[in-house]
Parts: sequence; C-alpha cells; structure tokens
Amino acid sequence: MLKKISTEKAPAAIGPYSQGIVAGDFLFASGQIPIIPETGAIAEGDIKVQANQSLKNVGEILKAAGGSYDDVVKTTCFLADMDDFASFNEVYGEYFTNTLPARSCVAVKTLPKNVLCEVEVIACLKK
Repeated sequence: MLKKISTEKAPAAIGPYSQGIVAGDFLFASGQIPIIPETGAIAEGDIKVQANQSLKNVGEILKAAGGSYDDVVKTTCFLADMDDFASFNEVYGEYFTNTLPARSCVAVKTLPKNVLCEVEVIACLKK
C-alpha cells in the first residue's frame, strides 16, 4: 500500500507528482529545490544558501513521514555547476552527521526555475 506524504512546511509540488510516497518501510521523496514554502520564492543567494533551503525542505518531508535525516539511506544531488561541489558538501555535511547515506551527485544542464541545486532522498522509516 502506498501513502502520499504532503506538508505545507515544504514547497507544494509544481507538477503532477507528490512530495513523497511511503511504500512499505521506505520513503521516496521528490527532489527539493530551494523554494521557501511560506512565500513560494526561491531562496536568494549562493549555493550554500540554496543548499540549506533545499535540505530544510527535505527535512520537512522526512518529518511529515515520521522520519529524520538519520533515516536517509540514499541521496541524489543535482548541481547546476560542479564548481559548487565543495561548498554544497559543506552544507550537506551539516545535515547528515550521524548516518552518512549513499549518495550520487551530478551536474546537470538546467534545474527547475534555474536554481543551483536539487536534493532527493530515500529513507528507511522502520525503527
């Protein structure tokens, strides 16, 4: 059985998809870009500002599903510019401190709304 995850504390989906889906013990969260949920605006600033907002949004979806950053088993990170990798990594490391999930990080040509990063996660919610 699938359970849709939705929270007003993360940006609403901007297309025909869910913020997250729980299947069994796993949460599959859609990629989060640096949209400020309260205003719908993009977090203005460099990669560190945008990575921080993207990861905050991920955290709200995790929380809505009953999980936390410690439950994340895999992340996929998309960067508009691989030159931002080191700065992105600094912010990423502030969120994933106890459990270091498996990760892919790739540069892409363009991200939605021309943001600098997007982060998606898979989490195991079974305690």
